[in-house]
Order: sequence, then C-alpha cells, then structure tokens
Amino acid sequence: MDLRIFTEPQQGATYDTLLTVAKATEDLGFDAFFRSDHYLRMGAADGLPGPTDAWITLAGLARETKRIRLGTLMTAGTFRLPGVLAIQVAQVDQMSGGRVELGLGAGWFEEEHKAYGIPFPKEKLARLEEQLAIVTGLWATETGKTFDFHGTYYDLTDSPALPKPAQAKVPVLIGGHGAARTPRLAGRYADEFNMPFASIEDTERQFGRVRAAAEAAGRGADALTYSNALVACVGKDDAEVARRAAVIGREVDELKANGLAGSPDEVVEKIGRYAEAGARRIYLQILDLDDLDHLELISSRVQSQLS
Repeated sequence: MDLRIFTEPQQGATYDTLLTVAKATEDLGFDAFFRSDHYLRMGAADGLPGPTDAWITLAGLARETKRIRLGTLMTAGTFRLPGVLAIQVAQVDQMSGGRVELGLGAGWFEEEHKAYGIPFPKEKLARLEEQLAIVTGLWATETGKTFDFHGTYYDLTDSPALPKPAQAKVPVLIGGHGAARTPRLAGRYADEFNMPFASIEDTERQFGRVRAAAEAAGRGADALTYSNALVACVGKDDAEVARRAAVIGREVDELKANGLAGSPDEVVEKIGRYAEAGARRIYLQILDLDDLDHLELISSRVQSQLS
C-alpha cells in the first residue's frame, strides 16, 4: 500500500509552506506529494495569503526534491487549454527527471470561475473527454511527426506535439463518483482511478464499474492502479486526535466515519479494509500544513506497518 500526501493549498498556504511539506514528505519516506488545483478557498478558511497555481508550484518542487512523485488531484480541465496543459506537464516532468503524474478532471467549483473570470461551460465532461484524447495523443505522437485532432470543442492541426515528457508515459489519473461516464473515461485513458472521500462500500462498487469499463475497452481491469483520497487525523492518544480535529474544524466521530482518524492502529485497520475493497494507494488529505509532527507520526506508526 502506497501512502501519498495530498494538500489543499487554496485553504491557505504559501509556496514556502508547500515546499516544507514536500521536503518532509520526501524525508519521511512517503511515495508522493500531490496538491489540489483550486483558486478559491472553501468553507470557513480565510485562504490567506491567497491561491497558488498548481503547475507553477509543482515546477518549483520539481527542482527542490529528488525522489517523490509529484502531481494533481485533480487539475481542472476548465482552467487550461489541453495543448497548453500538455506542454506544461511535459516541461515539469522534464524538470523533475520524470516524476510527474497528471490527475485531470472536468472542473466543478463554479464560484472560483466567477471570482477569477474563468469560463464555466456546461459541457464539462464532453470537453474532458476531448482533453484526455489531446493530451495523451500529443505525448504519444512520435517525434518528427505531427498530431491532428478535430473535435466538437478543440481543433488541432499539424501540431509538432512537443515537448515530450521525460517519462515514456506520464501516468494519468481520473477519479470521481459518476456511475457511467467516469468509469468509461477511466477505462479508456487512466493509468490510475481515484475514488475521493468515499465509504468502503461505495469504493468497492465504483472500482467494480471501472474494472468492467477497462475490460470493455480491451485493456484488462488490472491495467489500472486503484486508489482512495481520505482526510487524515491521527494521534498517539484520544487527546491528540481531538486536538488535531479541532484545528481543522472537524468532529472526531465524523472523521472516524468518513476518513482515516484515530490511533495509528485504528488507521492501519481501516486502510486494510480499503485494501480489501481493491485500493492499492491512499492519498492522505492533510489539512493542517504546519503540523509536521502529524506527518512524522503517520510515517513512523502507520506507514511502517504497511511496508
């Protein structure tokens, strides 16, 4: 079971804070550092000092880290044209020496689009399908040849399909709860399917749909890695769990029901239940980015039991 650190910088974080967490992620033996792609805070957080851009952040971290994988859960398809996104991700992959992964979603948070003047189209999933075809198609085009795509929303003619990523294939992540279209897109394009903030029962059901879609696409169900994203709140004792829950404005019972909360042994046991449902990777949503002791505890008392 891989454990990855997943951050939500729109809630309030500087690049320096993210760099500190990414370096701790590497030093403590976690597999990867991922971040969300949002421009507006959610809930009661003040969001200060303001948003950071996902791919600018990852470009910086690519030069400041050596081992960990770097990526997004999920890049919003509404924020970037697919040809530009393919260039950005390929460049960051080169800058990292081949450690980048692209989580790509349709985009959903309408308020952030209004706040920053970003169009919010109705046909988001249809656009996402074309975006996936373009990004993966550009990367797969042989050097020296050109790429063409003529769709409903995007039109590319004689693209040199450059630059290329450092990796032969940048892993593509698709995720979500949708019962039909999401599994179909994952079955065709994804190297990993991520089920965010879901129960074990819903996870098992959705993994089954994606596995069936991958089989229908002729790839085989095991061609994909299956993962979950879950909020983490771990403590050495009940008092420490309660303190960490209070800092992020959550209730312990709710966190235990819907996330990975409690003692290290409780969290290991619950991760085991997600593994039984098919998960092979967990993204730990860390909401208090100043609490590096939390990461150390998870590394020493949770990750050590899963190795």
